[in-house]
Amino acid sequence: MPQTPHIERHFTAGQSVRDIVIGMSDGLTVPFALAAGLSGAVSNSGIIVTAGLAEVAAGAIAMGLGGYLATKSDHDHYCKEKDREWREVRDIPEAEKKEVSEIFKQYGMTDEDIQPILLAFQKHPDHWVNFMMRFELGLEMPEPGQAFRSAFTIGLAYILGGIIPLMPYMVLKDTQSALGTSVVVTMIALAIFGYLKGRFSSNSPLKSCWQMVLVGGLAAATAFGMTVLFNQFHAI
Repeated sequence: MPQTPHIERHFTAGQSVRDIVIGMSDGLTVPFALAAGLSGAVSNSGIIVTAGLAEVAAGAIAMGLGGYLATKSDHDHYCKEKDREWREVRDIPEAEKKEVSEIFKQYGMTDEDIQPILLAFQKHPDHWVNFMMRFELGLEMPEPGQAFRSAFTIGLAYILGGIIPLMPYMVLKDTQSALGTSVVVTMIALAIFGYLKGRFSSNSPLKSCWQMVLVGGLAAATAFGMTVLFNQFHAI
């Protein structure tokens, strides 16, 4: 009787996916809140667009630089720890063998099972060091050029996300009409992005969808309400 082949479907969110999530989520939220807040203070859509684009540009640079520094820091940390592991394998191999044994014993292996592995590691110290980096320290070698790719991906995602809530202000001259349209468009974008984020991260897509909508809506409502209150207080 023919058997159905076993096909495993796993999704591991890579660095690029995480960078897109970081950039897009902030890009949709921050300019949206800024535009909503300014809508409560000014009636000129051009001013809102100008301020919004300035924020998008500054935010993209800041977010991209933050992504670059974070990834560069991870790379530097990995290199530093790898140098330390090389010294330990060279200078205190017996202590490192004990650490290897403790790792494998967590999987139910005996000393007899582990001994050939230790001998193999002695012949191939580079594999030994890589094993310790991954299974003792839980560190993975960052991909070459990842820092620049992270900066570019986060910055571009921020720009693409930030343009969405500003588009109605570019088309409509009436600020309040533009605000209403921006709310609808941005809420839809947040819902779609939240749903896709949930799918890619193996979380509940609907839960992720509502979380994105809630955060974006609260940010915009808070900015708009504070601006209106400030104007009323200032007018007294």
